[in-house]
Amino acid sequence: MLRGAVLAGATLALLAVAGCGGEASPPAPAASSAPAVVDGSTGEPSPSEPVVYLPPPYIARTVWAQTAVGPSLQVYPTVAGRRVTDPAAQGKAWREVVALSARYGRYSATSPGMRAQFDCHWVWARAVQPDKPSWNLEPGRPVVSEDQMIAARCNPGAPEE
Repeated sequence: MLRGAVLAGATLALLAVAGCGGEASPPAPAASSAPAVVDGSTGEPSPSEPVVYLPPPYIARTVWAQTAVGPSLQVYPTVAGRRVTDPAAQGKAWREVVALSARYGRYSATSPGMRAQFDCHWVWARAVQPDKPSWNLEPGRPVVSEDQMIAARCNPGAPEE
């Protein structure tokens, strides 16, 4: 899980205004489908938000595509993957991505930086763009700090493809 998944309210507000990947932000999701607020000191959902437990699978499929920024692993979450807030679901979803994704030349889901991009999408894209069709992870993107990843709206090094 991203370290201290909830940052200062200003960061979330900035992302809500900017939108993940530069697209217009949809209306805020209902409280029952929004990711739970996580207490940075414990990594657990805050008591003010209900935890939504939904069974896997969380990922419907993955597809490698060639884009202007190079190879892109397109991750398509299921409805459960978009709505679950159980803290254990994030790791389970990543394991599904790895299991569903074949190698693409020299690249794989486990290439450097891919997990950090996935974690950013899991936490932020689900909150800011809950209906985004796919979360696109590119092995050619630079490996950056968590703060840089969030500032780049989960797409460090180049705009979203």
